[in-house]
Amino acid sequence: MGRASYAVLEQGDQWVVLHDGETNGDFATKEAAFESAVAAASLAIRQGHEVLVSAPGRDAGNGTALGAKVDAHESPKN
Repeated sequence: MGRASYAVLEQGDQWVVLHDGETNGDFATKEAAFESAVAAASLAIRQGHEVLVSAPGRDAGNGTALGAKVDAHESPKN
């Protein structure tokens, strides 16, 4: 079996999952994109594939742990 890789990426003010060279989804948070990637990876692992899932740290996106938009009156938590 092959390798299935899923990468959570920032795209504009949304988050997407890169798989097989294509991006999927428009997620409001990095966490939502990650959950989608893990669900897909779960199916792939049941089929016998090697699975890789990656997501950026806090520095990506809006500087928040989950990559959610920050309101104008809030500041990112460090």
